[in-house]
Order: sequence, then C-alpha cells, then structure tokens
Amino acid sequence: MSHAEGVNVKRRRVLIASTAAIGAVGVGAIATPFVRSWYPSAKAEAAGAAVVADIAGIENGQMITLKYRGKPIFVVKRTEDMLANLSKVTPRLADPESNGSVQPENCKNETRSIQPEILVVEGVCTHLGCAPIFRPEVGAADLGGADWMGGFFCPCHGSMYDLAGRVYSSMPAPLNLPVPIYKIEDTILTVGEA
Repeated sequence: MSHAEGVNVKRRRVLIASTAAIGAVGVGAIATPFVRSWYPSAKAEAAGAAVVADIAGIENGQMITLKYRGKPIFVVKRTEDMLANLSKVTPRLADPESNGSVQPENCKNETRSIQPEILVVEGVCTHLGCAPIFRPEVGAADLGGADWMGGFFCPCHGSMYDLAGRVYSSMPAPLNLPVPIYKIEDTILTVGEA
C-alpha cells in the first residue's frame, strides 16, 4: 500500500487555493499602506497648488502678501510715479535687465511684470532668505535720501531692491527678487500658472 492512497486530491486542491487566496489578501493589506506612503500628503499637494486672488481691492501704491509653496509673494500695485522712477535708478542696479535673475520670459522687461502697474515677486531676499520690507516712500533718509526711489529693504544685511525687485549694486544680495510664473485675467491673479 502506497503512502498517497488515503489522500483526497480534491480536498488538497481546495485547501491550497484557499491558502493562496488568504495569502494574496494578506499581501494586499500589507502593501496598500506602503504604496500609499509614496503619494504626497494633502498638505504637500496644497503647497504646490496655484494661488488665486482677486486684486481689484489693492489701492495704488499698496502691497499685499500671498503665500505660494511656503514663500511670501509680494503683489504691488504701482503708481505712475513709481513706474517713472524705475528708469531713474537703472545706473545704480546690479542687473537692470534681469539677465541673471529668475523670471518668466513675458516678465523680462523694465517693469518685470505682465502688466506694468502690477508687480508680483517672491518676498525672499536672494542673499540669505530673509523677508524684505516694502518701503515705497521716495527719499527715505535711512535708505540713501534723495537716491532712494522706493522699493524693498532687507533688514537682515541691508540689501536694497527697487520697485521692480531689482537689486542695487554692491549689496550682499547677488540677484534680483525672483518673479514666479503667474497670470492675470481681469482682476484675478493666479500664481503658479501661466
């Protein structure tokens, strides 16, 4: 009498199939959280999402701050005088044409903007990442007197930028303030989409 005579082959196949199915469910239960850990969190997805703001309420000469990808975005509605003063400071700037700076091609102009009156720049000093202060007043005694035509001043190490976010020569900051990708439709500003 052989050893295999008392074995129920049909029962064995059912037990093997059941064990395989239970094992597959177990592997799936273990693998699902592991695979989901590769996906970005809701917070990370939101941080990369475009920021939309209605800029109709910004008054002439005023600045608002938005947040995009964890950085402050300065939005300034420049007056005619502010725009006229941009050319007055050009000889004192390190990179007046913004050749070495970050901005979209459609913002590579004197105003560094799509619409001349609306400036959109990252509010992070290009020296060590401090937040510059908006100083729009012309002739501020603590910023050079008659030579100061308004702009941004970094209190950490003294870097100065004009009202197009262009850095003055001989400053600790090496580059102009970056201009993010953005678009303006009527009064709606979208930062993060062109």
